[in-house]
Amino acid sequence: MPLEILLALVIGGIGVVTLLLHVTGRSERADLSDDTAGLAWLRQFPEDDIHQVLISQDGHAALLRTSQGMGLVWAFGADTVARPLADCTLKNTATGLRVSFHEFAAPTTRLILTETERANWRLLMKPA
Repeated sequence: MPLEILLALVIGGIGVVTLLLHVTGRSERADLSDDTAGLAWLRQFPEDDIHQVLISQDGHAALLRTSQGMGLVWAFGADTVARPLADCTLKNTATGLRVSFHEFAAPTTRLILTETERANWRLLMKPA
């Protein structure tokens, strides 16, 4: 089979799969609530006890106080990612915060926060 035809088939196949995922609603970001954020945390850290959950105004991030310290859950497409805030760097952005974890598996994330949320979350994340 000529390379041009193979390339067209591969690109077309990827495009069709992407379109199907988008049309069926599987490309939307996860919306977090206290319960879903807690479950997302416990899925990755089942030994922790969750004491407090603070959801961002846009519903795509949550700050958690656990028995092991502060943690962050955020939407990654239709799924979630959870990381402890033990070793992270915070940087203000125009729309919120940029959190760098110094970890290969989840090096950085950008949180969309209001001005008030940004100030509050920075204070809560600072001891981490």
